Amino acid sequence: MRKAELARNTAETKIEVSLNIDGTGQADIKTGVGFFDHMLELFARHSLIDLTVRCNGDTHIDDHHSVEDIGIAMGQALLQALGDKKGIARYACVHLPMDETLTRVAVDVSGRPFLVFRTRFEVAKIGTFDTELVREWFQAFAINAGLTLHVETLYGDNAHHIAESCFKGLARSLREALAVDPREGGRVPSTKGTL
Repeated sequence: MRKAELARNTAETKIEVSLNIDGTGQADIKTGVGFFDHMLELFARHSLIDLTVRCNGDTHIDDHHSVEDIGIAMGQALLQALGDKKGIARYACVHLPMDETLTRVAVDVSGRPFLVFRTRFEVAKIGTFDTELVREWFQAFAINAGLTLHVETLYGDNAHHIAESCFKGLARSLREALAVDPREGGRVPSTKGTL
């Protein structure tokens, strides 16, 4: 079973994450950051990863620590759930439209973490949510999950749509990349024999 549970406690945040890669997209998210809850709920729904997140963070300062630390915890949980990565498709690339916005997300479940994030927001906030935190979450998640991840918004105007297209694009690309390919016959998808 490709499942994981973990807790991450610091002086700034207390986080619990559980996920099931082979789920149905069920989400139970309570981060204390409303817009971010919405992004993680749609991430779960479109990746088909069952996801539970609880966070008690220092949001009286701002949302930065909570968002970044959840990215760290989710990335570590995904890496743990993947185990030896035998049989996975490994690569995926998705173009995700969201009304006037189009974002391309390409992923390699490589074990070599790297993020290219070419998405700009023309506004500093979506409601009370700092738009710069979108990149912070993607950075923390990619590095801790061991993903090579490229996110590029090709065009778009509405900041909510741009953020949503990034999270949905990641969800759909992970859905493909983490799928088990029966033709692999349980092999690790690398000529090195390991990822």
